[in-house]
Amino acid sequence: MSSRFRGVLIQIIVLLAALVGALLIGAVFLILAKSDPLKAYEVMFTGPISDKFGITETLVRTVPLLLVGLGIVISFRSGIINIGAEGQILAGAIGAAALAVSLPDMPAVLLLPLVFLVGGLSGAVWGGIAGWLKARLAVNEILSTVMLNQIALQLYLFLIRGPLIDPKEVSYGTGVPQTASIPQQIWLSRLIPGTRLHSGLIFALFLAVLVYVFLWRTSIGYRMRAVGAGPEAARYAGIKVEWYLILAMALAGGMAGLAGAVEVTGVHHRAIEGISAGYGFSGIVAALFGRLHPLGTIPAAVLFGALLLGADMMQRAVNIPAAMIMVIQGLVVLFVVSSDYFLKNPSFLTHLKAKIFGQKVNGEGGK
Repeated sequence: MSSRFRGVLIQIIVLLAALVGALLIGAVFLILAKSDPLKAYEVMFTGPISDKFGITETLVRTVPLLLVGLGIVISFRSGIINIGAEGQILAGAIGAAALAVSLPDMPAVLLLPLVFLVGGLSGAVWGGIAGWLKARLAVNEILSTVMLNQIALQLYLFLIRGPLIDPKEVSYGTGVPQTASIPQQIWLSRLIPGTRLHSGLIFALFLAVLVYVFLWRTSIGYRMRAVGAGPEAARYAGIKVEWYLILAMALAGGMAGLAGAVEVTGVHHRAIEGISAGYGFSGIVAALFGRLHPLGTIPAAVLFGALLLGADMMQRAVNIPAAMIMVIQGLVVLFVVSSDYFLKNPSFLTHLKAKIFGQKVNGEGGK
């Protein structure tokens, strides 16, 4: 067994231990809420894989999680923290929907790529604002992205309740906040008839491979990772750190914007209230669980897609308050993020390898 494979196995074990720890603490809260944790977790873990509906709905949630996660990988690897994917999703969704409903007669072969382009650019602009503030004015990106989330949300709600509201909602007097339906010719095709699973999944998987090639096989990607590893050393080597910080946030925002565009074209077929569904925050956890690697984010996104669906099923099955679901999700975030401390602790890793692999690791340590 190679040392690299052992390292990957150790990371998986630590991350799974973090997930189990979060669920154990969550079980305590479920008991306090007078719910049966065994029944709740049984529904949570078996529901998403029990039938075709569960599996396909898991993959439907996987798509935006993966796209957001890829953006998080880019920004975190470049040394800048993106907490603004929620707002970037909204920017991409409203940009994509606005363009689609304004050009209903354009051929799909032209309109669909244009919708994706506008959605990605809208998210990129929104993310690039935070990158520029960080690079030029030294504004903390955590604060700026959180504030930009709120600005994006209010602008989004204003648009779908006002200038871009579906004319039918106005004429019927119902006033549901949503845009008109986008042209049917650009609805993403269903991979499995009778389900919501759409071809956006293939698009997201392709982008995961593309991001891996970009970060690890191109000079720009190398410079971005160098900036993330040590900005001062990168600056000394002649790399324009500020430029790459802006680029990283723009690319991260573009990925989140694409997630919004995919939700519009593949799932809802219009911009609706609540379209982001918390994917902007859950995508961060998926990226961290995937060890900030584009390919590792794929199974992590599937796992968290299943957890999100399972949490919804659990809430309905055992009548758990919605706030309790948020508590459990928050615990997962806390434990997964905290696991990074152990993965970066050489002493802990040495002892864990010795426990798992025995004398083989001890022998390697003496070389």
